[in-house]
Amino acid sequence: MQQKRICRGIEKIHLGYYPTPLTRLENISRETGINFYIKRDDLCGLVFGGNKVRKLEYLLAHAKAHGFDTILTAGGAQSNHAVLTAACCRKLGLDVLLLLKKRGVTETRGNLLLAQLMNIPVRFIDTDRYADVYAEAETIMEAMRAEGKHPWLIPVGGSIPLGALGYLDAAEEIAAQAEEAGFSIHHIVCCSGSGGTHAGLILGTKKLGARVTGIVVSVEEDFQAEIYNLALETAKLAGIETDLVLDDVVLKAYIGPGYAQPSEEGAAAIRFMAEKEGIFLDPVYTGKTFAGFLDLFSKGYFAPGENVVFVHTGGGPALFAL
Repeated sequence: MQQKRICRGIEKIHLGYYPTPLTRLENISRETGINFYIKRDDLCGLVFGGNKVRKLEYLLAHAKAHGFDTILTAGGAQSNHAVLTAACCRKLGLDVLLLLKKRGVTETRGNLLLAQLMNIPVRFIDTDRYADVYAEAETIMEAMRAEGKHPWLIPVGGSIPLGALGYLDAAEEIAAQAEEAGFSIHHIVCCSGSGGTHAGLILGTKKLGARVTGIVVSVEEDFQAEIYNLALETAKLAGIETDLVLDDVVLKAYIGPGYAQPSEEGAAAIRFMAEKEGIFLDPVYTGKTFAGFLDLFSKGYFAPGENVVFVHTGGGPALFAL
């Protein structure tokens, strides 16, 4: 039986192995002249790890508490979120259906191989719009309800206030680890895809005085207000007061040729991390995020000697879907 616990009056269920390591990377620190730390959320214990597990601890606790027996979620063809959701559902004995956009690598590689190994049903939707995917999900859920099932849809990335609580927890975990190690955090650099990870981190680190920079990898338009509102809604759900302002949401775009399309800078950043530290990033999220960090560093964004935490949000299977 999975261990349940109450955080801030909200039920969550134990799925990952926490705390994940917070480690200073000596070679990159020496090369850049800053103190470069990495938060290894790729080592959380399910599949190949990733940030979604923290969110799913709240989301799937909600599903179990409300009697849902079938989980649907959406994503791109190689969605990390979708496969991690599937793995967590398998762990909890919930049925699951993945609704994926029929774009990109749809062959049995990367995350789709992992879904196959877990015997997860996947349905591809021939569209570029998530609105179409969600409409299809509603049709499917109506049919499921007619059969006596109780389905629930988790949106892309689990980036709703309930899911963002996972990275409010992560921010507090990072702060505690830094305090124990005896250093103050000046910057946190994270991927900003669907926004939930970023929202939770800025909310949780506001009182530390650390600046959280989100590297945008998925959308062309500025979604600063969307992340800001998500952070405020998460604070309300958690029952905490915050003096967060819109300018606390710092975004830097490094999308490259497009979402889920590898960039030259991202590929170079993946090689740099692998050669220097033996740690692997992915071409969709963390590779572009680290490329963004390197570019910002080259422009003087970080001062010499500052302490910077890079959040490794997983995504390794995408390396095998190129």
